Amino acid sequence: MTPDVALIDRYQRVATDLRVSLTDRCNLRCTYCMPPEGLPWLPGPDLLSDDEVGRLVRIAVERLGVREIRFTGGEPLLRPGLVDIVAAAAALRPRPRLSLTTNAIGLDRKARPLAEAGLDRVNISLDTLDPERFVRLAHRRRLDDTLAGVAAAEAAGLKPVKINTVLMRGVNEDEAVPLLAWALERGYELRFIEQMPLDAGHTWRRDNMVTATEILDQLKGAYELLPDPAERGGAPAETWLVAGHVRPDGAPAKVGVIASVSQPFCRACNRTRLTADGAVRACLFAQEETSLRGAMRAGVSDDELVRLWREAMWGKPAGHGIDDPAFLQPARPMSAIGG
Repeated sequence: MTPDVALIDRYQRVATDLRVSLTDRCNLRCTYCMPPEGLPWLPGPDLLSDDEVGRLVRIAVERLGVREIRFTGGEPLLRPGLVDIVAAAAALRPRPRLSLTTNAIGLDRKARPLAEAGLDRVNISLDTLDPERFVRLAHRRRLDDTLAGVAAAEAAGLKPVKINTVLMRGVNEDEAVPLLAWALERGYELRFIEQMPLDAGHTWRRDNMVTATEILDQLKGAYELLPDPAERGGAPAETWLVAGHVRPDGAPAKVGVIASVSQPFCRACNRTRLTADGAVRACLFAQEETSLRGAMRAGVSDDELVRLWREAMWGKPAGHGIDDPAFLQPARPMSAIGG
């Protein structure tokens, strides 16, 4: 089906990648995301139902030209209807490419059902390979569970398995090379992500962030990195080929860095975001959002939802503005927005 209209903004960027948060809850308490005691979770009635998620995803694909969907959280594996939500998305035409961002706790039980439902691949958050450091970072002793989930994803064919790592100064910045060695040995694709100002306590400071340049300097001290000839397009990660290494399928091994803060890629951004309570966010750092949940529950038509979504995306800012002295961190933390 040809989309009626595209999600285009005033700078002529077209959103074809939809990030759908399915819950704000998480079973870890990563220090760059939320406090050890957790956060006030959204009440159940505030969350989109499975049918409401399905309706908005269908509209995005059939009417608005979305071609990739990433299910996120919080921790999306905590969503009871996750497998059915994935299956409904996989049945759409044109079929979108489907992925999941997860900490992998519980993925050892759900990887195969998700693959059978139509999930294509996973991005797994993993910031350390040291069990004690994992506890200090996430306030939970769950490293073995995460690693079991990583292995299950590979066994279920959710490939390439991508690993997302946030390095923090004085915490785990010494693990860049060991993590890459671990990923290369197993055929995973590692992505380092600069820490962004999306923590619940609003304590982020640029000086505490390990920059893309610092990460690459570490990696280049141990590996020969070659420019990736593949077109980057709207992908957030800049990638390099790791000379002398290939994945199990014979493809070149790669490593990437998402330099959201020091080298923003807003000009090529192709993402639109839907929060777990049904709000469209044009930018991860937006101060404003548009609720589609209220409109749906008021009984509006698909045409009206299309109009509201397009209007929300038309107002997308040129960039996130982190370097602007007037920058304000969004009120919602990452767990409530969805990565």
